[in-house]
Amino acid sequence: MRMNKETKAAIVLKYGNSATDTGSSAVQIALLSQKITDMTAHLKENKKDKSSMRGLIAMVNKRRKLLLYLKKGDHAKSNALADELNIRKR
Repeated sequence: MRMNKETKAAIVLKYGNSATDTGSSAVQIALLSQKITDMTAHLKENKKDKSSMRGLIAMVNKRRKLLLYLKKGDHAKSNALADELNIRKR
C-alpha cells in the first residue's frame, strides 16, 4: 500500500521544479492524489476498515486546503493541475 520510490520520484520530477522539490504545493497535491487513489482501492476491498476511511478523509481535506492555497497564488496553475489529476473543482 506504500508508494514505492520510483513512483514518488516520477511524480516529483513531473510536477516539481527539480528532482528534490518535494515541498511545492503542486508536488504535495500530486503525491496526495496518488495516496488517495491507493487508499480508495484498499477501501473497496476492505469496506469495514474505518480507521483507513478516517485517514482517507484527512488526506482529501489536506489536498483541498493545498489546492485552495495554490489557487490564491496562481489560479491558472491550480486549474491546470486539477484538470491533469482529474480532481473535481468547486
